[in-house]
Amino acid sequence: MRKEFIVERQGKTFVLYAGLLDLAHQNGLKSIRTELVQVPTEANNRIAIVTATVVLEKEGVERTFTGIGDAAPNNVAPMMLTCLMRMAETRAKARALRDSVNVGVTAFEELGEEDATDGAPERGYYVPASRPTRPERSANTPLRIAGSSAPAARPSGPRAAASVAETKGASAGLRTEAQADAIRSLCRRGDRDADALVRERFSVESLDALSQVQASELIRALNDRSAGRATAAAS
Repeated sequence: MRKEFIVERQGKTFVLYAGLLDLAHQNGLKSIRTELVQVPTEANNRIAIVTATVVLEKEGVERTFTGIGDAAPNNVAPMMLTCLMRMAETRAKARALRDSVNVGVTAFEELGEEDATDGAPERGYYVPASRPTRPERSANTPLRIAGSSAPAARPSGPRAAASVAETKGASAGLRTEAQADAIRSLCRRGDRDADALVRERFSVESLDALSQVQASELIRALNDRSAGRATAAAS
């Protein structure tokens, strides 16, 4: 990588996103795709999670690399607090690009410094249609029938019990499919069993029983561990 794409901060060496992108183009960069896995809200401690997929093509052979990035108020600079989704995307793209061009040094933009920018144009995030984002509703908010301002009649007897169980399940905020995919991907990289890990860490039966908040915490922990291994390998 050219010297102009290498920076030093506090005695440590980092690469610039522009350098990773330059190397990727030299190696046949075909596409970079990002997917918003989790929108930051108060319920999930304002943690944004994004996945990135980098595809290289050379001599008719495609190679695909993925990365997962998270951003939260406690791991970004104060001026980046309003840019959590963008920061998570930058980290995801940088990690996928580092894997694609075999660079083990952390990208400067992953740090979340105020003067770090990947230079990419602003654009929307890809959110799968099969995973719609639904507004939160408390258990005490009455259901309303479409086209009517009157609350729906509450069921009684066995139906009432079933309704309460469904409401509790909805309010529990079980992990999304995107979060589950991210956890499985990170576990494969670390050669770990996802279900065994969640049983050990959260004492729940399997990955399917994780809440969104627990899934978010696990993704961050696995990401930090993966970044630690990459730093150790590079030193």
